Amino acid sequence: MLSDLEIAQKAEMKNITEIAASLGIAEDDLETYGKYKAKVALNAKGNKNAKLVLVTAINPTPAGEGKSTTTIGLGDAFSRLGYKSCIALREPSFGPVLGVKGGAAGGGYAQVVPMEDINLHFTGDFHAIEAANNTVSAVLDNHIYQGNELHIDPTRVIWHRVIDMNDRALRNCVIGMGGPTNGVVREDHFDIVVASEIMAILCLASDMDDLRARLDRTVVAYTYDRMPVTIKDLNITGALMMILKDAICPNLVQTLEHTPCFIHGGPFANIAHGCNSVIATKKAMSYADYAVTEAGFGCDLGAEKFIDIKCRQAGIQPSAVVIVATIRALKMHGGVKKEDLGVENVDALKDGFKNLEKHIENVKKFGLPYVVAINRFSSDTEAELKALEDWSVENGHPVSLSEVWAKGGEGAVDLAKKVIAEIENNKNEFKFIYDAEDTIKTKITKICKEIYGAANVEFTQDAKNQMARLTKLGFGDQLVCMAKTQYSLSDNPKLLGRPEDFTVTIRGVTPSIGAGFVVALSGDIMRMPGLPKVPAAEKMDIVDGKIVGLF
Repeated sequence: MLSDLEIAQKAEMKNITEIAASLGIAEDDLETYGKYKAKVALNAKGNKNAKLVLVTAINPTPAGEGKSTTTIGLGDAFSRLGYKSCIALREPSFGPVLGVKGGAAGGGYAQVVPMEDINLHFTGDFHAIEAANNTVSAVLDNHIYQGNELHIDPTRVIWHRVIDMNDRALRNCVIGMGGPTNGVVREDHFDIVVASEIMAILCLASDMDDLRARLDRTVVAYTYDRMPVTIKDLNITGALMMILKDAICPNLVQTLEHTPCFIHGGPFANIAHGCNSVIATKKAMSYADYAVTEAGFGCDLGAEKFIDIKCRQAGIQPSAVVIVATIRALKMHGGVKKEDLGVENVDALKDGFKNLEKHIENVKKFGLPYVVAINRFSSDTEAELKALEDWSVENGHPVSLSEVWAKGGEGAVDLAKKVIAEIENNKNEFKFIYDAEDTIKTKITKICKEIYGAANVEFTQDAKNQMARLTKLGFGDQLVCMAKTQYSLSDNPKLLGRPEDFTVTIRGVTPSIGAGFVVALSGDIMRMPGLPKVPAAEKMDIVDGKIVGLF
């Protein structure tokens, strides 16, 4: 059996100008990066208004769900049915690729290519975001050292340096040591690039003017009088615009079946909003009959943020939602250990349906049609598949068996047909979970109770003080971005399935004003991941001029 990388390396790609032409993008609107990838000009726009299909999932498990693979396969399936199709995805983060994932561009015969480039440096977007973020840090610390005219309190600097690598040793550090010429000594922290507010800002900006306005209002520190200090106050917005001038343009690539795909941006979904850029999604919608996109992790995190944050800010809405699940993952939610997943266990599977059921309920709360996509694995038994089919029929849930990993677009034709049927036959009553006018506390409470199913929401004194302070500073109308474990509906990663009677504890609320939201912190969420004991990087190499080991 060929690996994902071997399948990708055998692909016969079309020149990216040909892929662009299939959408109606003129060659003058392309900035090519070799033969198979290009940036598309910001002002390039098609004349279509695609049906937008959002792909989400149940709470992820180590057994894997295949959300990106399903997204890509579904895009290919729409193309097979004769529709003009376009996909919009996030860019992979370099650290997780070398750490755990080993690659993040789909899998099997549902991939985007060139896979090696996408997983490595691609077109340099993340490098630009890293450079812009760290420019803020350097200028801020230099300002404090050079006399501190803004009266910045070094103990209240909230802007962190970033690096696109899983490096736990940088989570907490002390800078400015070594004498008076090396700056002011203070505690600092490193985040991974995908947790940078500049990543979130780039992905939510609608154009260059909006990007500038968002950067201007981004809070980086507080004065001794506890007043906010912004990037505009540091007088470096223009420099950041210069650094980000190419990164803001979306990247165009193709699937193995030559369906066009915009890949742009990549904020984490358990910290930030977990969606590709607004610019990329809108471009995909303007050039296609059906645009397929995804949101990070499960419906409780990615889909909620996609709808309540991205759709609200961008003025778009999905026509339907696909909820990806696997027999394996559902069995884990039903109590089966990973090492026992190969053994048939219908009873555990039925217990795991409770997790899927909650995510279906959540999609219904947004008023959207849906289809459940079961991403098939070779270990799935006929009895398990029948149990899922029977449960779906009994409860009136449209379901499709997806085989995109093995068959590419052909394996999602049934899924595509059912998505089209749901769009055509069901009324779209799209709505948000909370009102923009709600208080920060009310927004958080609605998300926790309505989407997670929490019985109670508790706020620590720090969180209460921070909400009061943010409201006093005029930030009380911001949207809410939840920082929560992806593995559970609760804030406890060990509570799988559909936990009941649980309490979500909010331990802090921090501003991301440039992105247009505040971040509510629950549980123990790391903004800088660590590498595993045996990183995926140890299996990667160049052999006879070809990359090996990249998934």
